[in-house]
Amino acid sequence: MDRIRKSFCMFILLILVWTAFTSSRNLEEFITGTIVALILSIFLSNTYLDICHTLFNIKRIIFSVVYIFVLFWEIVKANIDVAWRILHPAMPIRPGIVEIKTSLKSDLAKVALANSITLTPGTFTLDILGDRLLIHWINVKTENIDEASRIIAGRFERYIKLILE
Repeated sequence: MDRIRKSFCMFILLILVWTAFTSSRNLEEFITGTIVALILSIFLSNTYLDICHTLFNIKRIIFSVVYIFVLFWEIVKANIDVAWRILHPAMPIRPGIVEIKTSLKSDLAKVALANSITLTPGTFTLDILGDRLLIHWINVKTENIDEASRIIAGRFERYIKLILE
């Protein structure tokens, strides 16, 4: 029963991805996508994690929506900050590379955190080394790992933990 549920869930997900990528209302393309999704879902359902449990969890969906707004707000704030620094006559920047520490365990969560940091202007993730991330920061406010972690990653980390771990 568990294999059937996993296969069905993967089938639905693959159909949605196929439809999103093709953006076609052509019946032949939809039938082709359905056949390919059916074959892939039957043969690959045991290879992948339980996608339904991961993706279709109401708590994760709600926190994902909240996270999108948090990420958007942080991007807006960072854009304003970077624009101010560029337009300011003295150009007050103190660029540097800082190390931050994360409590996230899964690789997917760490990559999501690194991408969120990189999407925010003024910061760029250079590398992920275990539980540490190397970040290029346009205006280094502190070199203390804990304080830099709180300033750079704190706003993202708590939501990513709820969504992906």
